[in-house]
Amino acid sequence: MIAVCRRFKMLGSLIMVNIVIYLIMAISKSGNQEKKEKRQNIVVPHRKFWKKFSRNKGYWNEEQLKLDRLWNPILAFMDSMTVEESLSLNGKLGRSCDADSAVKADVKDFAKLPERFKDFLLYMRCRNYSLLIDQPHKCNNKPFLLLAIKSVIQHFIRRQAIRESWGTEVSVGHLKVVTVFLLGKMPTDDYFPDLSNIVKYESETYKDILLWNYRDTFLNLTIKEVLFLKWVSDSCADVQFIFKGDDDVFVNTHLMLDYLKNVSMDRTSDLFIGDVIEKANPVRNRKLKYFVPESVYEGSYPPYAGGGGFLFSGKLALRLYNVTHKILLYPIDDVYTGMCLRKIGLRPEKHDGFKTFDIGEKQKKNVCSYKNLMLVHSRAPQEIIKIWTFLQDPHLKC
Repeated sequence: MIAVCRRFKMLGSLIMVNIVIYLIMAISKSGNQEKKEKRQNIVVPHRKFWKKFSRNKGYWNEEQLKLDRLWNPILAFMDSMTVEESLSLNGKLGRSCDADSAVKADVKDFAKLPERFKDFLLYMRCRNYSLLIDQPHKCNNKPFLLLAIKSVIQHFIRRQAIRESWGTEVSVGHLKVVTVFLLGKMPTDDYFPDLSNIVKYESETYKDILLWNYRDTFLNLTIKEVLFLKWVSDSCADVQFIFKGDDDVFVNTHLMLDYLKNVSMDRTSDLFIGDVIEKANPVRNRKLKYFVPESVYEGSYPPYAGGGGFLFSGKLALRLYNVTHKILLYPIDDVYTGMCLRKIGLRPEKHDGFKTFDIGEKQKKNVCSYKNLMLVHSRAPQEIIKIWTFLQDPHLKC
């Protein structure tokens, strides 16, 4: 009897061992099957993830490609960029303000280009311009909105019209609005009278002038863009929002504030709105101020907001400044901003309240047309004050 019991116990133990072994094998088989299925679902790329850029005819394109290689070790390795080439290119960026004589040979039709373009290309790498007039305390109290207006020294009447209208520094509740005007030095070869003492007096009176030591020409507006972003990074890093525009636009500041007060928190880091231009190509007509020769740039432009005025977040301004080191200066400033946005993976958002190409004649004559618009371009100083005054009338009926 005892022997029979022992046999049953041994048989039971063997059965349990077999069950455990079976379960282990089943689980192992199931895991292997899952791994096999996962392997089958993996998408294998049919071509290299990184590829060499195709060569371009445009001088700017080629130089930007070198810069891309400098900032991207994978591309530099694939193109066999030498350490000497890397150091040479890095040494040129923003440090030297001597004329780059190599441009004359690198740009095939350099001798035939307009003088303003020759000047731009010769000094394209220079960014070391000192700040002659600063407003270091402008952002001490963390402004909600910074109005940054591109102007030139001789446009005092335009600046004054803005100060007396939409550019007035105010506090609306706990929201503070401050204003700065962005200036460079007057070109000495254009025979302008010396207004340096007058602009110093203007700065002492209104404390809203930023003046840099570079020649303030149309093709140098991109330098103004980069220098302003640097100033924000250094002196106004806590600003929540920035409007940047020309000195001949009308801006409905109250409407802009109402819009910004309702911006959701998740959009404050990436907000960039304006009158967005899509699928634009360089202007090849030499008679127009936006002319860019094929020998300088080849291809289309990224989406960009018209330079008459756009609105963006302070956090994004800091990111834009950081990426300006990776983008060569381009002769059209609003296109350059679009290039910087593309570099950080963003695109500007079109807003119907920005009319950088003006509005219809009938709308112009009706002041109510401006009540629901953030920006209209362009307007004379007297028109700006007139429109602003009418909009402030509490009895205005629209």
